[in-house]
Amino acid sequence: MPNIKSAIKRTKIIEKKTLQNNMVKSSYKTAVKKFESAIEAGDVAQAETLFVEATKKIDQACTKGVIVKNTAARKKSNLAKKLNAAKA
Repeated sequence: MPNIKSAIKRTKIIEKKTLQNNMVKSSYKTAVKKFESAIEAGDVAQAETLFVEATKKIDQACTKGVIVKNTAARKKSNLAKKLNAAKA
C-alpha cells in the first residue's frame, strides 16, 4: 500500500480507469457474442443488425484505447467473414 499522497491518488485513478476499461471491453464482447449466437441460430437478418452494433462497439473500444487498432480491424474482419459465410 502506498504511503505517499500522490501514489495513493494514482492508485485510486488507476482503479477507476480499470473499471471503465473493463466496462467497455465487456460491452464489445457481449455485442460479439450476440452476433455469433444469431449466426449459429441461422438468423441472417438479425445478424446483419447485430454486426453493425458489434463493429460500432469494437470501434468505440479502439477509440478509447482498450484494444489496439489492428486488433479491432482483425475482429471486425472475422465478423464480416462469418456474416458473408452465413449469407452464402
